[in-house]
Amino acid sequence: MRLWLKYLIGMAIGVAAYFIIPSGSAQARALVDFFFDFALRFGRFTLLPLLFFCVATACFKLNENKMVFKTGSWTFGLILLSSLALMLLGLFSSLIVHLPRIPITMEKTNTLTEFSIQGLLLQLFPYSGFEALLNGAFLLPCFIFAGLAGAGASSERAASKTAFSIFDSMSRVCYNVMSFVTEIFVIGMIAIMCKWTLEFVPVMSSPVFRPMIILLLVDLSLVAFVAYPLVLHFFCHEPHPYRVLYASLCPFLVAFFSGDANLSLQVNMRHGKDSLGIKRRINSVTFPLFSIFARGGDALVMAFSFVIILRSYSPLPINAFVVLWIALLSFLLSFALGSLSSGGAFIAITVMCSLYGRGLEPSYLLLKEVAPILTSFAAGFNAITAMFASYIVAVKTGMYQPKELKHFI
Repeated sequence: MRLWLKYLIGMAIGVAAYFIIPSGSAQARALVDFFFDFALRFGRFTLLPLLFFCVATACFKLNENKMVFKTGSWTFGLILLSSLALMLLGLFSSLIVHLPRIPITMEKTNTLTEFSIQGLLLQLFPYSGFEALLNGAFLLPCFIFAGLAGAGASSERAASKTAFSIFDSMSRVCYNVMSFVTEIFVIGMIAIMCKWTLEFVPVMSSPVFRPMIILLLVDLSLVAFVAYPLVLHFFCHEPHPYRVLYASLCPFLVAFFSGDANLSLQVNMRHGKDSLGIKRRINSVTFPLFSIFARGGDALVMAFSFVIILRSYSPLPINAFVVLWIALLSFLLSFALGSLSSGGAFIAITVMCSLYGRGLEPSYLLLKEVAPILTSFAAGFNAITAMFASYIVAVKTGMYQPKELKHFI
């Protein structure tokens, strides 16, 4: 049975559980929250060991084959282009389509989210390199440590044969363990879907946020079914671009309904290798980098949401300077969300409101109720982007072995 079909079955059971449990009960919601958190912890349990050994092995091979620059250029080029394109889509779709204004809330808050760039930079290099293997949310320190280990081993090939053998062997072991975890994670999808349904139904029952969600669905469909397949067809001469979309189905389901980038990363890596045939040296590097930096979905949601907030507070047209400010800040903030595996888009919106000032500091509260759904869309965009972009890097570097559709997991 296909992996995505297993997950769909788990999701169907989760929706059924929503109708069974008393949704108005605080104890029932606390129990759902517990199982949701337990599922996230279980799903991400193998991520850091997998990332460390796979990245170290991949960097060793890329450095040995003189492909670090080529792979890095394609990867970071696509990160910038995809983030810019998605941000512009969210900005212009919200400017062109005049959505209904959201009623102003009288709720006040004195606590704004702190977002420190200095603190983020300090997290990159903890006091000990082994501390990089302890942070399950921010993956970049682990990636840097593993990359340096792989590059250092490749610089002394004769002396590091044993080290490379250990890295390579452990990467295969961790990959097999991760594959097993993703197979049985169908049980975790029950809790994730039940939790998501509890949050989604009240939002959709209100006509206030329904037009927002519909427009985001239109943007998502445009990207997934039109833009990305066309890019793949003309840029990579791929005769069947929708096979990549098919491989993105399971990672998208995990990302969209969990809202967690790190949880969907493992599913993305597995489908990239086992479905699309992306070789390990590319698969192990591109997917983590896209998960950390390619937050174009968050940039789209930020720009989209901030335009709605401004129009809810004032019927006046948004001038060109403000549009440029929204575009630039959304684009830049998206690259600083790597330490946040979930909820990054809404946190960035609070930062934008704080920086904009003019009495709109607490205006993010207008979207507090729909924040989990906005996070879902951001994560969904990011998961699809990672799959298509990683496939493009694999094609352009020649590091893939095409597989027939019947062999997809």
